[in-house]
Amino acid sequence: MSGSTAKKVLVDRYDRTQVKGFVQAQSLVQGDAVELLSTEGAVLRVPVAQVKTVSFVRDLNGPSIWTERREFLARPKTPGLWIELRFRDGSRMEGVAPNDLLLMEGQGVTLTPPDPAGNTQRVFAPRESLAGAAVLGVVGAARRRAQRKPEGTKQIRLFGED
Repeated sequence: MSGSTAKKVLVDRYDRTQVKGFVQAQSLVQGDAVELLSTEGAVLRVPVAQVKTVSFVRDLNGPSIWTERREFLARPKTPGLWIELRFRDGSRMEGVAPNDLLLMEGQGVTLTPPDPAGNTQRVFAPRESLAGAAVLGVVGAARRRAQRKPEGTKQIRLFGED
């Protein structure tokens, strides 16, 4: 793994254990497992069926997304799709996903969590861990239409211009 693309993650599993390590963000899911380099230096393959979330964090010793705020207190300001994820164990989480269908991953959903000052910067939830997902809103600027000038008016001429 090269240092520039290795990201710090906390992998939360359904058996309530947590794995700390580093992943390649571009190739997070390898086949049917999440591959990461543990803090001890061993390469681990955690089966996707056991993974609840993969949290990209600032500090490996900091809190997980499951101990931080998981709901917005008000409508989010970040542009994108405001999404609620429901997990197999009944827990739920809100976040903002990019409003670009080309960025939607086939293996799961990547969200920005509600607390911008928290330890968790992004969260990846594999499709296998989800019981459902709902779009709560679309956040962003409305598209502006170009103003049309009425066809009957012309620019007036000043000082004898032609």
